[in-house]
Order: sequence, then C-alpha cells, then structure tokens
Amino acid sequence: MKAYTFELKFSLPKASQEPHLFVERLGQVGCTDALVGIGQSGRIAFHFIRGANSAFEAILSAIKNIKEAIPEAALIEASPDLVGLSDIAEILGCSRQNIRKLMMNNLVSFPTPIHEGKTMLWHLSSILSWVKERNRYQIDELLLDVASTNMQLNIAKETVHLDPSMQKQFLALGS
Repeated sequence: MKAYTFELKFSLPKASQEPHLFVERLGQVGCTDALVGIGQSGRIAFHFIRGANSAFEAILSAIKNIKEAIPEAALIEASPDLVGLSDIAEILGCSRQNIRKLMMNNLVSFPTPIHEGKTMLWHLSSILSWVKERNRYQIDELLLDVASTNMQLNIAKETVHLDPSMQKQFLALGS
C-alpha cells in the first residue's frame, strides 16, 4: 500500500450551513485522514494523504467518503492537475526561468498548454510524463499517478456540460 497526497475541493449545498457539521459527519463515515479547510463560504477543501494500491483507488474512495457525509456536495476540482510555469518549477525543484528555457528549447516536443495567454496552463501529468521520458529530473511516481488520475477526473467532471452532438462532431475532426 502506498500513501497518495491530493486535494479535493467541493461546493457546499447551502453556503449558510455550518461547515463544522460536515466535518463531524466525515469522522462518522470514517474519513479521518484529511485536513479540512472551510475558510471560504460555500466551499470545503480536503487535503488527503490516503493509503491505497493506486491513486485512482485513493481518490475514488475519498470522494465516496465525502459524498456519503455530504451527499449534496459538488466536486469543483481535484489537484494537483492544472499548473503554470512557477508550479512546475516548484514541483521539479528548479527555477521558473529554467522551466521556461526548457520549454523554449523544446517547442516541438514540449507538451501543448491547455491555455495559452498571459498565464499558460498545462496538465501536470503531461509535463511530468514529458520530463520522465527525457530523464531530465527525478519524477515522483506517486505524484505522476495522482496527477494523471486527477486530470482524468477533472476532464470527466466537465463532460456534463458538453452537447453530445457537438462533441461527436469535434471528435470526428480528430483534434
């Protein structure tokens, strides 16, 4: 069994409800391995270090625990997943400038950001996989497993907003 570290952020059913009541319910369902953040009205965040055989198993069981204690809670985000250059640098233990240079020197092969603009964003798993393939930095395999699982979860969560006919046409374009 391995220890997986990740965060889950949820919206609460009613912002006026007392979040400490949810914390008590979490303990009652056996979810005692999370630090709980309740600082923002209508939101609750969980920082887990959960033992499991895979990141998928750890994250799925955490979500099931949370939904058992707070059935109306809606997942906002699982992290780590989306990262910018500074986040990547921190994770890899180097400077932002070093990561920018790495990106600029490898424009053809460096992972394509999911958002380009003043701030660029990537899925962490894409970056870690790219770095691992090139043996540039030591990569934590548990972090890569968590990042890959969270990417899948966050994308799957957003599919409820898709128009099925549009999705079919977009997929047919082979984007």
